[in-house]
Amino acid sequence: MDFLVLILGVALLLFLIIKLKLNTFLSLIITSIVVGIGLGIPMTKIATSIQDGIGGQLGELSIVFGFGAMLGRLVADAGGAFRISHTLIEKFGKKRLQLAIVLASFIIGIALFFEVGMVLLIPIVFAIALEAGVSILYLGIPMATALSVTHGFLPPHPAPTAISAVLNANAGHVLLYGVLVAIPCVIVAGPLYTKVAQKLTPDAFDRKGNLSALGPQKEFKLEDTPRFGISVLTSLFPVILMAITTIYQLLFNNGSVPKNPSILDSIIAFIGTPAITMTISLLVAMYTMGWARRFETPTIMKSLEEAVKSIAMLLLVIGGGAFKQVLIDGGVGDSVMELFSGVNISPLLLGWLIAVVLRVALGSATVASLTAAGLVLPLMTSAGVNPALMVLAIGAGSLAASHVNDAGFWMFKEYFDLTVKETLMTWTVLETLISVVGLVCVLILSVFI
Repeated sequence: MDFLVLILGVALLLFLIIKLKLNTFLSLIITSIVVGIGLGIPMTKIATSIQDGIGGQLGELSIVFGFGAMLGRLVADAGGAFRISHTLIEKFGKKRLQLAIVLASFIIGIALFFEVGMVLLIPIVFAIALEAGVSILYLGIPMATALSVTHGFLPPHPAPTAISAVLNANAGHVLLYGVLVAIPCVIVAGPLYTKVAQKLTPDAFDRKGNLSALGPQKEFKLEDTPRFGISVLTSLFPVILMAITTIYQLLFNNGSVPKNPSILDSIIAFIGTPAITMTISLLVAMYTMGWARRFETPTIMKSLEEAVKSIAMLLLVIGGGAFKQVLIDGGVGDSVMELFSGVNISPLLLGWLIAVVLRVALGSATVASLTAAGLVLPLMTSAGVNPALMVLAIGAGSLAASHVNDAGFWMFKEYFDLTVKETLMTWTVLETLISVVGLVCVLILSVFI
């Protein structure tokens, strides 16, 4: 019965978002109420479940996402992203343009949310492709792959950070293993798949793109932008702090905080906490991309305000942990555990499969991953699976088979001026390749970790 309610709930969510075109957050709340009633949760407690789901999810995450968006916006507004892209392309040369684009997208993608990174990088990709005399899609596929990988696997991005919180996974471990998973994913779905896509859809590689879809663009003179080193350091500062904590704990404390920590242990653990990491990183960015550039404080504050506006709805959707909480409180998680307790299937594979189904049904990678995390939590705990690997398995599943119900699908189609069929053959396939290669890498890692 629980599974029937879950299936009908997902169908309702899909109907509200796609057919009625209701706002995602509103749809999640409506679905949570209906599913809560269907699961037999007392009506007086449904509201409590929803409140707990939203509040529990937004506590630390609001700082991580808010400050992360601000940091990325400062790097972009100061011209740091522009400098990173052009410097890497200049160093790598025309023969290795794809590698330069991948590295630039990877670095910028860590500091920026997927949609913002796409909007920022596409004009740069178009300009470089024109200058080098290559197809924009030849550079666009590796760019989109690198951005998707950071979005799906690497904290402080929304989905991996949120799933880490739900599954009690160490964000530093997720980042460390995530990089190991990300590299083969980018290689296979980026440069390697580009060669295949050129044969499958040759007409798509003749397109000139559609920059007008991006609206007015901010132009930079290279000499007026921050230096390459400080731009990269600022963008990667959250990653550096998390990495320092993770490496320190692995070397000296077997990967965890000791029961009787020294002052140094406490300091290192403190700076590696996602909320503190992002706070420190934002302060660094305000200096390097703001005051050090002789920007007035009101100008810096305006960038921060614009960044918050851009993620307001994303924060609410993340807070849509209401649906996840209702499923848990209604016993769906326990039902999943009972169903698969006698089945010889890896919990990592199960987490990936659930995320894939939800991704195909709902479109949103974030909603799919959060819902999947809530469902597999009891099973993961009883099976003794490494939480960091489960985060990555679910993250991989949440990227699969992006199609017409995903905003990223339409962004890629419009910016590169493709038909729906061409978008399916390029964007949808590269996303699915990332998902499958990601799962394989996680399963290989699980043998050693």
